[in-house]
Amino acid sequence: MFLLTGVTGAAGSIVLREFVKQQVPVRVLVRDPAKAVQLAAAEPTIEVVVGDMLHADTLGPAMEGVDRALMISSPRDRMVETQCRFIDAAKQFGVRHIVKFGGKESGTTFDLTAFRGTRWHLEIEAYLEASGLEWTHLHPSQFMQMYLPEALTGVDSARHALVMPIGASRLAPVDIQDIAEVCVAMMRAEGIEGQAFDMTGPEALTSTEIVEQLSAATGTTFTYELVTRRRKRELHAEQGLPGPVIDLLDELYAGRAGSPEAHIDVSTHERFGVTPTTFAEFARRNAPAFTA
Repeated sequence: MFLLTGVTGAAGSIVLREFVKQQVPVRVLVRDPAKAVQLAAAEPTIEVVVGDMLHADTLGPAMEGVDRALMISSPRDRMVETQCRFIDAAKQFGVRHIVKFGGKESGTTFDLTAFRGTRWHLEIEAYLEASGLEWTHLHPSQFMQMYLPEALTGVDSARHALVMPIGASRLAPVDIQDIAEVCVAMMRAEGIEGQAFDMTGPEALTSTEIVEQLSAATGTTFTYELVTRRRKRELHAEQGLPGPVIDLLDELYAGRAGSPEAHIDVSTHERFGVTPTTFAEFARRNAPAFTA
């Protein structure tokens, strides 16, 4: 029995769809009863259990008979507490193995300890490794989906502009669909215990190259607008984002601006038989979303 968490989020929902597509039965943990009803009605291969990762007393039914869990949760200020409490509950209820879906900015060269988001993941990984459970870490790079207009860091679809304070730095974004296919294969694989898998896209691209590929895919001219970090903070405030989220994004931009090159690593794709998606392919697939 496999257990997935975080399935109503951006990454987790795509991972869940891939389990459904491949008709792999899976149990999912959902905090919101209304969303649980929606998921349960959508697909017979999904078993939905209501519970809260922060509260072990709600997790017994979700963890009963589970051999391996894929752990994803929202990257907010209680992420460390949430995932560590989930690890404690997994140990209590006899789960053998946790695959931690992390975010360590794979492919970039900046200091991971300088960004609180990656520090949180490192802290959770250390806790998991010390728990006595079997563990595996999956380290994807920046998601291609973060360029979609609905994302906090996405393009401005009204102006057809990518507004960023990261200069000419290169990133190696990965398609979450690739990650989802790896996750399904990984959950079914043997011999992955005690290993960490980095995962990037197949290209290192600047923001200018990103908008050039968006323009080619959509037939609409997109531009890269370089702004200061202060101006980007102002724009996020205008979006209505709370201060702590703006601070977190500001740290991320600072790190990426200080990482002019990116390392490409598609060894995880190769290990689990997944063909890496190029950004051009991703842009063509999502052209209607970029131009809506």
